[in-house]
Parts: sequence; C-alpha cells; structure tokens
Amino acid sequence: MAQIITFGTMAARAAVRDVGRVMGLTYSEVDRLAKMVPEEIGIKLKDAIARESSLQDAIGSDDRYRRLFEHARVLEGLARHASTHAAGVVIAPGLLTDYVPLYKSTRGGEVTTQYNMNRVEDVGLLKVDFLGLRTLTVIHDAIGLIELHHDLKIDLDQIDLDDPETFDLFSRGETIGIFQFESTGMRDYLRKLRPTCLEDLIAMNALYRPGPLGANMVDDFIDRKNGRKRITYDHPILEPILESTYGIIVYQEQVMRIASEMAGFSLGEADLLRRAMGKKKAEVMEEQRGLFLTGAEERGVDRRIAEDVYEQIAYFAGYGFNRSHSAGYAIIAFQTGYLKTHYLAHFMAASLSSEMSNSDRIVILIEECRRLGLTVAPPDLNESNEKFTVTDDNTIRFGLGAVKNVGHSAIEAILVARDEEGSFEAFRDFLERIDLKSVNRRVVESLIAAGACDTLGDHRAQLTAAVDRELEGAQKRQADRDRGQVSLFEQNGGEKTIEALNTPLPSVPEWSVHEKLSREKDSLGFYVSGHPMERYRDEVNSFTSGGLAELAERADNEPVIVAGVITTISRKTDRKGNPMAFIGIEDFTGSGEAIVFSDPYAKHAELIREEQMILVRGKVSIREGEAAKVLTEEIMPLEEARKRLTERLHLLIVTDEGSDMAGRAMEVLRSNPGDVPVYVHIEYGEEGP
Repeated sequence: MAQIITFGTMAARAAVRDVGRVMGLTYSEVDRLAKMVPEEIGIKLKDAIARESSLQDAIGSDDRYRRLFEHARVLEGLARHASTHAAGVVIAPGLLTDYVPLYKSTRGGEVTTQYNMNRVEDVGLLKVDFLGLRTLTVIHDAIGLIELHHDLKIDLDQIDLDDPETFDLFSRGETIGIFQFESTGMRDYLRKLRPTCLEDLIAMNALYRPGPLGANMVDDFIDRKNGRKRITYDHPILEPILESTYGIIVYQEQVMRIASEMAGFSLGEADLLRRAMGKKKAEVMEEQRGLFLTGAEERGVDRRIAEDVYEQIAYFAGYGFNRSHSAGYAIIAFQTGYLKTHYLAHFMAASLSSEMSNSDRIVILIEECRRLGLTVAPPDLNESNEKFTVTDDNTIRFGLGAVKNVGHSAIEAILVARDEEGSFEAFRDFLERIDLKSVNRRVVESLIAAGACDTLGDHRAQLTAAVDRELEGAQKRQADRDRGQVSLFEQNGGEKTIEALNTPLPSVPEWSVHEKLSREKDSLGFYVSGHPMERYRDEVNSFTSGGLAELAERADNEPVIVAGVITTISRKTDRKGNPMAFIGIEDFTGSGEAIVFSDPYAKHAELIREEQMILVRGKVSIREGEAAKVLTEEIMPLEEARKRLTERLHLLIVTDEGSDMAGRAMEVLRSNPGDVPVYVHIEYGEEGP
C-alpha cells in the first residue's frame, strides 16, 4: 500500500505570477496583471485576454507584459509540483511495484504512487480514503475532562439530536471550534438559516462550497427554509426525494434516486449518470439524456417535464455533494456543538490542547473563551498538567506543554516531583525537588516568563534575577545528596526548614506591563494575562471590518480596515529605489501582514515602528499558496481612531420616572460641545412612561 500522488498545476493566475517573478517585475506590477485575469475556475489565459479589455491594453502598452503572457500561455496547465493526496491510499494484492510506478518525495522521503487518483482507479487498483480528524481527539479529550470533573460519562451515541440549545448555538453563529462550521462566511449563513434539525446542517455542509455558493444555491435554500420562497416540485415523484432540502437538488444520491425512480435506471446505471454529470462528459451526458427521457416516458412522465427535470439534475449534479459524507461530518459537528453548548470549559480546554503547536489557532480560541466569559489562566507549576485543564466550569488552566522550550521530559520531571511530595512551596523548593538533568536554565526562564512560577515569588523580575544563584545552589545540593551528604538544614528527618525555603529573592524592580507581556508572548507565542491593545478594544470592535484571522476568508481586492500592534518590520526598496515595507501586525484574533508601498510609506513612515498600535485601511491581496495580506492605503495611530473616525454617538440612559439622570446627562453634553452628533435614548422602568 502507499499514499497517492497529487499534482499542483499552473493555473492562469499562478502562471502569470511565476513568470512575472522570474522576469524581475515588481510585486505590485505582477499582482495587478494577475488580478486582471477573472477569478473563474478553469479559465484559460487565451480566453481571459479575449474577454478583458484591460488585459489587452496592458499587453499592448508594454513589451515586457506581452512577453510575460506569451511565456505564461506556454506554461499554463503544466504540473508545477507534486504532493501527497490528503487521504487517498492505494492497496494492491502484492508488491506495489508490480502494479504501479512509485515516487519518492525529495522532502521527507515519502513514497507515493506516480499515478494520480483517477489513473490508479483506471488500472483497477483499490483506492480508499482514510481521513484523520483532529476533532475526534478533541471530542475524546473533552469527554475525559467531563468524566474527571463531574463523574459523568457522556455517550455521544445517545445524545438528543434534536437538542434545541445546540441548534440555538448554531443559529447564533457561535461556532468557533465547531467542526466544519467555524468560518466567517459559514457563521453568517447559519445566522440567516437558523437551523432547526440535523438535515439543515447536513445540507449546509454540502452547500458551503465554491460551486453552490457561486450559483446562489445557499441563498435559495435559506429562502425556501424560511418561507420567503415557495417550495415547488416539477413532479410528485420528486417530493419525497427533495423534501428534506426544500425542493433543491443538493446531493449526488438525490440525482441517483431521481434517475432510478423517474426513469427506471438501476442504481448502477444511475451512478454512471452521476459520474458523467460530475465530470461534465458531454457525449456520455447526451447518451444518458436519451435513456432518461425514454425511461421516464415509459413510466408515464410527460416528456416536457422529464426534459426539465433532466436539465435540472444536469445543472445540479455538477455541484452535488455526497450525502453520506456530509451526514457524517454533520453528526461530528453536532456532537462538538453539543459539547460546546453544555460543557463549554471542557470542550474549549480540549480544543486548546489539540492546537498547542499552532499559535494562531490558540489566539482565536482564547479570544472565543474570553468572549463567552471563560477565564483562561496562565500556566502554573502547582496546577497545570501537560495539556490544558479545567479548574472549574468557568476557568481553564494553561497546559505546560504550550510553553516554548519546555519539552515532555521537563514536564514529566515537574509532575513527578509534584505528585511525590505535593505542591511547590517556594522557588528554591521547586528547583531542589525536580530533576535538573531534565529542567535546565532555559526551561526555568521560559516558565517564569509564561507566568508558571507566579505563586513562588513576588514577581517575575525577582525570579528571573534569582535563576543563576538558585540553580547553582540546587545543583550543588542535589550532587551532595547523590553522594550521601546532608546539609544542616536537612538533618531533622530530611525535612527542609522554612528558613531554607524562604531565602529572600533579589530586590529588583518589577517589569513594566509592556515588558511582562512581551516576555510572555516570547514564551507562549501569544498574550495571556493581557494584550497591549486591550484599552482600545472598543475602538477595534467599532472601527475595523474584522479580525486579522479572517483575512483569508475575504475576497481578493476587498476593502478592509484592520487594527494591530506592529511586531515585525522588513524595509525594502521598490524598483524605482523608493522605500517600502512589509509589516507584521497582531490583534486579538491572530497575526497578519500589511504591505506598505512607497506612497503610503512616505506619508506614514513615522508610524512604522515596532510596538506601535495602528489602524490600517487597505485592500486584501490573495495569492495562491500565500497567506492573505493587506495592501496598505492609509495608516493612523490606534489612539486617534475614536477622535478621527467617530461619526455619531448613541447614549442609552436606563432610568426610573422622576430621576434626574437624563437631565444631568444633558447638562454634561451641553457643557462639553463637539463636532460629533449625540443621540440620547431614554428607557424608563416598567412603571415609567
């Protein structure tokens, strides 16, 4: 057996970008030319040039552009690279080399077939998809945490699949961490759909894909579900087949059932029809059309109706998804939704544990915890395990495994010492009891910076200043014990005195809030005890179009406003020798990159410095194989956003009849005039007017 190869090909836009880069054109030039090619699946450069006058003008205006497109048209469609299919495995009855040529990857030496998934089937080999899902581990760990803290064994096969509270969660779009349902676009559609049954989730799973989205099938489905459009069936045979999807053909199985029940196809013949439609094989589809119409007439279906139905299934089959696949995914999604609804802390702790190596995901999940009222406490030597744990139904404790430079052997040494003798009473006690062969200076400093030693000293600066002295002493005393020597402090039954444990730590100033957060981020990859932008959270919520984590879900060239603190700066010069920069920024949801070309750079150079908190106005740039970026048009200091961007202020006063609160508020407003209109809303109690 082996995994199956897959080939990445040079699509139209990718060919333009690759050739432009080799020819030495600037990023902005290549980006502009590539975006002139319509974002349409399968489009060819020849057709794009024929359709787009802007492309014709660009090619005619510059000989370099003409040559670029000449080369790109030659390379278009060629295999660009080989990689491994996400789940496909081929199984042969004997040595694979007797049946199929193999390929050894230059990266990691992974062996795959040289034939892609279609050719493997063509030569008669068995192809199976084995999909490993992180979500199954999350579910397993969440159930374990629930059992540990509530002595309750959850059997997900027995949960109520009509649970109204779980469907409320989906209807509110609160699906961060929910399998297949957490993208921004999907959450928006869930709020519109307001799903009430598992069938709705199965359908949304199948419909939220490029083809159905482009054909507006999702909107049509939502309108029919909510009664804004009438549900109709061209023939009574179709009603039991399409009833669960409100008259819309969504699944491949529906195509097969229609062919079987309306035209008398066997299930094998119906599957051939489905395959032909999915692959848009014109000759086969025309042949199948004749068989379908003949079979329908033999069953008494009017020919005109049969023709209309065939055209519908021919159209929808190209978008149809496998229902059994979608149903399996929807079941897992519902199970994760159920756990998030009824055991929030346990589910989020399991989700965080599963993503410990992915800082961007951890940031998103921590922000979701905070939004839902959960406290995510920093790691603690006396409470944390390797993974995230639940302290109570409202508190999650960081796992030691999330701390950088702290490996499994160091964590094991800490947990063994804690299990054997109980909690660590002081910093020296911690160092004396752990195996210093597994826990070195780097590990200790990382634990301090992450906040894991906060209960062992007054503050982190003290602990850091004491590391060298205390480690040296602990190593010496451990070596003495290994040789059988005992200090004066340990002669009384081997117990350490309070004086020995509580030797004063160095008297040094505390770190500033900025330094504390900066070191915390270096140790964990993200902020836990606070965020540099915390005091501007209202500005971020009010004036941005979304978080940095959502950039990848936006359309190419879509206008956006994002906020963040500058974490990295890479200054460059453009083709004309003018300065520009690539800046890394981070907000509450994650990190991203903004490109500041020469014109905006010249206007805002003084703001481009590390730790500066900024608001960036620009457009999204989506390039194949790269993270989404913001092409910057304007930058402003975040602290000025409220003053410069506020258009109106709404003031809600909740008061009782007879109270003078509204009058006093009006006095304050009159004595502090400004340029922003204020709308005062007064809400009286139940007995008021």
